[in-house]
Amino acid sequence: MAWLGEELPQDQQSGATPFAPRTIKDLIEEELFAQRRDLFFHLDLVFFDTTSIYFEGEGGETIGQRGHSKDHRPDLKQMVVGVVLDQDGSPVCSELWPGNPADVKSLGPIVERLKTRFRIGTVCIVADRGMISAETMGETEKRQWSYILGVRMRSSREAKAVVGRAGRYAEVHPHGDEPDDPSPLKVKQVWVAGQRRYVVCVNEDQAAKDRHDREAVVAALRQALRQGDKSLVGNRGYRKYLRSGGQQFAVDEDKVREEARYDGKWVLTANTDLPAREVALKYKQLWMVEAVFRSMKTLLDTRPIHHRCDETIRGHVFCSFLALVLRKELEDRLARKQWRLEWAGVIRDLDNLLEMEVSITGKGYVFRSEAKGATGKVFQACGVALPPALRPC
Repeated sequence: MAWLGEELPQDQQSGATPFAPRTIKDLIEEELFAQRRDLFFHLDLVFFDTTSIYFEGEGGETIGQRGHSKDHRPDLKQMVVGVVLDQDGSPVCSELWPGNPADVKSLGPIVERLKTRFRIGTVCIVADRGMISAETMGETEKRQWSYILGVRMRSSREAKAVVGRAGRYAEVHPHGDEPDDPSPLKVKQVWVAGQRRYVVCVNEDQAAKDRHDREAVVAALRQALRQGDKSLVGNRGYRKYLRSGGQQFAVDEDKVREEARYDGKWVLTANTDLPAREVALKYKQLWMVEAVFRSMKTLLDTRPIHHRCDETIRGHVFCSFLALVLRKELEDRLARKQWRLEWAGVIRDLDNLLEMEVSITGKGYVFRSEAKGATGKVFQACGVALPPALRPC
C-alpha cells in the first residue's frame, strides 16, 4: 500500500494540486484509462462527488485534519475522498486530500487536474444541491465551467416561483408496468429573466407516494389534536403542518397546500446547452457516485483506517478504488449476458466458495465446496472454469 501512495519525482509533479501530490497510483489510473480509450471515446462529462472518511488514529503526517464531517464525527480527524466516474459509470480516478479545505479551494484545482490528466474537453459539473456552496458557484461561473445542479426548492424564493410557473411538461419516460422499466419522468424548462435556466422534473409515481405519506401524517395529526395529546406536536413530521393560535394548535392548511405543490418534483439549474430531458437524465446518474461511496464505506471496507503514514493511507484508499474498477467490469460482463444479480448476493456466494487440502492414506487432495447461487454465473462471465470438486495436489 505504501508503494502505491509514494510521491513521484519532482519532474513528474506537473498537474499536482496544492494539497495532493502526484503519486504512483496516479500513473496506474492513467494507464487503466488509456487501455479502455479508443478513437470514439470522449470524456466531456464526468460525475464527481466527495465524502469524508474519519480516522481512528492520527491520520498520517498531513492528511488527517478536522473539518466538516459528513459522518457526523467532528471530534475525529478526517480526509476527503473524491471519486470521478465517466458517463457510463466507470471509475476514472480517485482523489484524496486533507479534511479541512473548503469546496471552493478544492474543486477548482481538482477539476483542472482532471483536464490535464485525462484530456477532458468540456467540464460539466453535475452535483447535488448540498455539495456546492454559493462561493463555489461563483468560482464555477468565473472559470466558465458548465454545470447541472440541484436546487433547494423550499428555501429559494426563485425556485418556489419556478415550481409554480405554468407550462407544458414533456414526457421523458412513460409509466411502465415492468419492474425493470425506468421511473416515469416528465420535464419542463423555465427561464428567469432570460438568463437563468431551470428544469422542473416530476415523477408521478413519487408524487403519488408523497401525497399518500402527507395525507397519512396530517390525518394522524388531526386525530392527535382531537384527543388533546399535545405531547405529539414535538414530532418533526407533525411540526411541519402545525400552526399555533395562542394556547391552541391547529393544522396549517396553507402549509398542507404548499407542500402539495412539491409532490414528486425536483428542480435543477443548468447553464449547458443540453436539452431539458438530458439535463434531468444526467442529474439522475448521480446515484452512481452515491452507490460508489456506499460501496467504499461498507462492502469494500475502506473504513476504519489506522495507518500512520500518508503514502500508506493513499494506497489504502486506492485499493478500494481498484476494487470498484473490478466490480464495474464484472457488472458489465454479467450485463452482456443479461444476468441481473444483486451485488451483495454475489459477494456472499463468492465468500462461501472454499478450497481445503486433505490427506487420505498419505495422498494429498484439494476439495472445493459447492458453487452455490451466483458463483457459477460469475465464473462464466469472467471466462474462468471452476476447478474440479476434488483433485490431487
